[in-house]
Amino acid sequence: MSTDKKISRRDALKRMGIAVVSTAFASSGLLSVASCEKKGNKRIIFYFTGTGNCLHVARQLAGDDAELLSIPQMMKHGKYEFEADEIGIVYPIYGHMPPYMVRQFIQKANLKANYKFAVLTYGARKCDAVEIWDNISRNAGNSFNYISTIVMVDNWLPNFDMNEQMKIDKHIPENLQKITADLNLRKHWHEPVTEEERQQHQGFLERSGLDPEVGFLMKSEKHFTVTNACIDCGICTYVCPRGNYELTSKGVKMSGDCEFCFACIQNCPQKAIQFVKSEDGSFPDGTEKNPNARYRNEHVSLMDLKLANNQKL
Repeated sequence: MSTDKKISRRDALKRMGIAVVSTAFASSGLLSVASCEKKGNKRIIFYFTGTGNCLHVARQLAGDDAELLSIPQMMKHGKYEFEADEIGIVYPIYGHMPPYMVRQFIQKANLKANYKFAVLTYGARKCDAVEIWDNISRNAGNSFNYISTIVMVDNWLPNFDMNEQMKIDKHIPENLQKITADLNLRKHWHEPVTEEERQQHQGFLERSGLDPEVGFLMKSEKHFTVTNACIDCGICTYVCPRGNYELTSKGVKMSGDCEFCFACIQNCPQKAIQFVKSEDGSFPDGTEKNPNARYRNEHVSLMDLKLANNQKL
């Protein structure tokens, strides 16, 4: 009698599937959540990313012992209890405010740490983003000892040409080095905000009509469309942090609350996702500075974004 242990094709595929899913969970930080909840790690950093800027910053600030955890993944799986020596958060400011999902997370989260820090990324104008985050986090019972900003490539497609943005030296390594030094010293500091910056933000709210308690929270089906250039690759179904895209027998369909992170439009290889032009000229009006230019942080892969935002896991 043969002693060879053969497995069926179905069993082999099942094992391969388990391995792939396990790798994906580990890469997105989900497998490390259990250990985070049982014992404090030196540092946990939560991040929200659409084009990779914040993931790159989070990685640079992580150090050797830190856990990187995706906010969309934590919310997908209802994980809100965390304890560590240090807890940080990295997110992009949209209209000087946090993404709505980040706002939701901090309002639900119970973050236990002796030292908490936040690093906010922006491309052109930060205004009073530091004070906005300080107020939101304090009201949620999660005050932060250190809040700083860092300038990155601005991925706001309506106003900025991505090709031109990528040519600008924004001194990212030097600024990251300074922030890292501050965090290693556990510096207590909030980046100062001027009265002019406060007024600039108020003027923006008046012009845009955005609710300061919500910020950018749009409807994807109202502001985006998928053209015939779509090849049904499904990338948009993985990179959207809210899982608004679905690949159907009739092509890609979208619906749901949208963070306006532009992960979908920036990462579409065919440039098939486009803005819907506003008929009444309301904000945002659907215009784009350079429809042929797209951006993803050079240090972050498409797979990284899929693992960070995938709502199918």
